[in-house]
Amino acid sequence: MVKIISDSTCDLSPELLARYEIDILPLHILLGDQEFEDGKNITPDQIYAWSDANKTTPKTSAPAMADAIELFRPYVTAGREIVCFSISSSMSTSGNVMRLAAEELGASGQITVIDSANLSTGIGLLVVEAAIMAKKNRTASEIVSEIEKLKPNVRASFVVDTLTYLYRGGRCNAVAAMAGGVLKLHPKIVVEDGAMNASKKYRGKIASVILSYVKDMEKDLKNARQERVFITHSGCDREIVETVRTYLKNLGIFEEILETRAGGVVSSHCGPGTLGVLYISK
Repeated sequence: MVKIISDSTCDLSPELLARYEIDILPLHILLGDQEFEDGKNITPDQIYAWSDANKTTPKTSAPAMADAIELFRPYVTAGREIVCFSISSSMSTSGNVMRLAAEELGASGQITVIDSANLSTGIGLLVVEAAIMAKKNRTASEIVSEIEKLKPNVRASFVVDTLTYLYRGGRCNAVAAMAGGVLKLHPKIVVEDGAMNASKKYRGKIASVILSYVKDMEKDLKNARQERVFITHSGCDREIVETVRTYLKNLGIFEEILETRAGGVVSSHCGPGTLGVLYISK
């Protein structure tokens, strides 16, 4: 059976990783002179505390090649094909690390790396689809072919509660960040062609903003594949998450509504209170 591996930015829950037998290669998070592995020994809440105390955003870096080699080696030795997923190549060199690890093992023919052109559960949606195909004993080439067809249909967007973290990370200027705070502006961030772009700006309290964001998606959601939809957030009030879940459930479209918490890398850049609804369009 083909082995499915993703870097840690896919933001899949431990339950989903276990259900679909997916392995994770962690990116690294640097808090000053301390280095951590995403999802292993640092939590988003610890990152927020450090970021607020130091008025800066943590640095993030690609996985260590030694870790990639160690993760790949037993599957290569067993003769298994591996399909790997990385965050968009415009955001990290994670995919290159995977390819170099495959070369180092002399296993470039066994290991295929897919640039997801996405982030968070925009990657996760593809990873789950690949894992389902692997369980059905599809070959690596068949899986890669199907995933490449699905990539343009992934719909990944988020509403950001605070612009502070995007400003600290250099993704918006000081004027925009200050105006966002004063005017209570909450931009919708859409992932397109592997990059994040600001779309509509909502105004008001985050609870009403998030519900408006989801309602605005209703027409597009009705054209979604019905298997699953993700609610992915970086630490939102429980009531907000449940309101979104109820709304999606009442649409009667999706067989499965999955909630995941964004990992350390994604949370470092978007800050707390961010929420997205992610799915694959037909």
